[in-house]
Amino acid sequence: MTDLNSLDDAVAAAAFRRLVRHLRHRSDAQNIDLMGLAGFCRNCLSDWIEEASANAGRPLDKDAARAIVYGMPYSEWKATHQSEATPEQLARMEESVAKNRHDDELLDEALDETFPASDPPSITRPHR
Repeated sequence: MTDLNSLDDAVAAAAFRRLVRHLRHRSDAQNIDLMGLAGFCRNCLSDWIEEASANAGRPLDKDAARAIVYGMPYSEWKATHQSEATPEQLARMEESVAKNRHDDELLDEALDETFPASDPPSITRPHR
């Protein structure tokens, strides 16, 4: 199975929750380092949750979405776990984020094809 859109929603949700739990556990993995390596971080995940919730008609605000990802209020996590970013980390992040530009357009296009994700498969994939 190579088509991401054919992945069962329950399986995708379980994998996403495992990713979030892993990131909660690995508070030593700084957001700036995640951004520098992969071009996304916990804040990106929370932004995606906020956006998806609005598109699903069940909007969450930024603070609620971040609390889901961080497992606590963002301000608490930041005070407890976040260190000051170095100039090198910031430079890596900027370089990495620049690679996202094209991918964001493709991702937005793919997401447009999958919303609303809460529809039953008979509506979103009528020939399945």
